Amino acid sequence: MKNVLTIAGSDSCGGAGIQADIKTMSALGVYGMSVITAITAQNTTGVLDVMEVTESIIKKQIEAIFEDIQVDGIKIGMLSSPNIIKTINDTLGKYPTKNIVIDPVMISKSGYYLLKNEAIEELKNFIPFAHLITPNIPEAELLTDMKISNIEELHKAGKILLEMGAKNVLIKGGHLEFEKNKSMDILFLNDGTYHTFVSERFYTNNTHGTGCTLSSAITSYLAKGYSLFDSVRMAKEYITTAIKDSFSLGKGCGPVGHFIDLYQKADMDY
Repeated sequence: MKNVLTIAGSDSCGGAGIQADIKTMSALGVYGMSVITAITAQNTTGVLDVMEVTESIIKKQIEAIFEDIQVDGIKIGMLSSPNIIKTINDTLGKYPTKNIVIDPVMISKSGYYLLKNEAIEELKNFIPFAHLITPNIPEAELLTDMKISNIEELHKAGKILLEMGAKNVLIKGGHLEFEKNKSMDILFLNDGTYHTFVSERFYTNNTHGTGCTLSSAITSYLAKGYSLFDSVRMAKEYITTAIKDSFSLGKGCGPVGHFIDLYQKADMDY
């Protein structure tokens, strides 16, 4: 079995962050491990508060994993502050790493800023460290300092991110209406080519943790030895099914169905 590490924040209601990452990894047949960067108090209606984990314990968590266990892939999510980003960059730099996917988590679906403004520049410096970055459109706009309102601008943003040092870029186009009942993501490769992935759009409020789930799925497939193109393709298929099988929980934005087949086998009422 391949081992995949997630470095991200904890979501107390279990739909996103570390919890979504490990659920995804387990569903896709890899062993999930975690380094927690922040503890969030959140539920389906939004993020109430965030407490950052100290740089010292973040460093020690990473060291504890790498000094004992082979790591076949790393998904990096919520980083919050410049010091946390620098700590992770410096600590990972001591070890052989591969299949690093950065999901630049900046703003929650409820509008809570999970990345401090002063951390954006440090995140830009961290981007070349990854094999792939997976921003959604609002995150790509913050990283490129441009507005993305159509496909042409989306392509321009992808080119800018590559020029910033990103090895490969997947811009998630869910915020962009380009065709009725369809959603589009574009994978920009460092050789100047790109691939467009079009999937069915499901109109549901239950999309908590979609970005975390997709990036974790891509990392899991990369760790299992698939190409970047195939990893993105299969991860897209997984998240599309998970959104289709999402369910209501609490009073707000419910989670996607990471384990919907297991829930069905267990005859759970979801």
